[in-house]
Amino acid sequence: MIKAGIIGSTGYAGGELARLLLQRDDVKIKWYGSKSYVDQKYASIYQNMFEIVSDSCMDDNIEALAEKVDVIFTATPQGFLASALNDRILSQTKVIDLSADFRIQDVSIYEKWYQIQHKSPQYIKEAVYGLPEINREKIKNARLIANPGCYPTCSELSIYPLVKEGLIDPDTIIIDAKSGTSGAGRGAKVDNLYCEVNENIKAYGVGVHRHTPEIEEQLSYGAGKPVTISFTPHLVPMNRGILITAYASLTSKVSYEEVKAVYDKYYDKEFFVRVLEKDVTPQTKWVEGSNFVDVNFKIDPRTNRIVMMGAMDNLVKGAAGQAVQNMNLLFGLEENKGLKLIPMFP
Repeated sequence: MIKAGIIGSTGYAGGELARLLLQRDDVKIKWYGSKSYVDQKYASIYQNMFEIVSDSCMDDNIEALAEKVDVIFTATPQGFLASALNDRILSQTKVIDLSADFRIQDVSIYEKWYQIQHKSPQYIKEAVYGLPEINREKIKNARLIANPGCYPTCSELSIYPLVKEGLIDPDTIIIDAKSGTSGAGRGAKVDNLYCEVNENIKAYGVGVHRHTPEIEEQLSYGAGKPVTISFTPHLVPMNRGILITAYASLTSKVSYEEVKAVYDKYYDKEFFVRVLEKDVTPQTKWVEGSNFVDVNFKIDPRTNRIVMMGAMDNLVKGAAGQAVQNMNLLFGLEENKGLKLIPMFP
């Protein structure tokens, strides 16, 4: 039995973690952490947990939690784990962090884009970037996993094979991304009110979105050189889901079959990445509620560019589901255990 604790269990990602873990008979959630709702019944905050969870929320004392569990999930704002992590915690338990605190290897870049001081940079080099399709073997032996961001997960899985194989010029990459409102978190914000979001779509974080350096860093590893991208996210009026449409110049003339063979090389044996059939474009509805990522591409010979597309659920593969996938790897379990969720439709 894996004993787990969730700090930040009342946010959207934390709530999704609870939903996924509660379906399993090999995991016991010992700690529903929530700074805002200490001593309140968890089921009073998420009513879907009525008569399923009887526990009350506890505080965010990660040191006390580390003594009680085998793995800690921190679904918290940037800065929390970096300010709390220490050697004692890492010697007692595994930590899977859903924030950005340990995703970026260059602390100066993290501090520049997130506008906060990193309180424990000594752990950055140890942290493993938790994208299983690329870092599977490293994840298995990690103490600290940096769960990737939602936009980066979808973007990297859609683009990485072509960067790695040199089929595209990485400095020409443009990513147009769209996300449902749950990607902004559960906190009350005017921009996320129903009347602001409904019947509306807008770009935000143009040129300055904090996921930009994370995507650049991971694609740079694939390219073997520094990569600079243009990344623009948009907020769309739906609860969950991410759709990315990326563009890049081809380095040579290629056929559909040649590009498809590259995607198959990387994803043919991957359970959670589905390369769609020719001319089928990904849709968020096809992956909603699941840990799947649907990807595809279209060659545009007129412009010598290729269009790379991806769709996924930002709360599952983009957060909680990927964290559970990483937990499975950490404990030597079947990677898709508890995650064979068929997408919801309609």
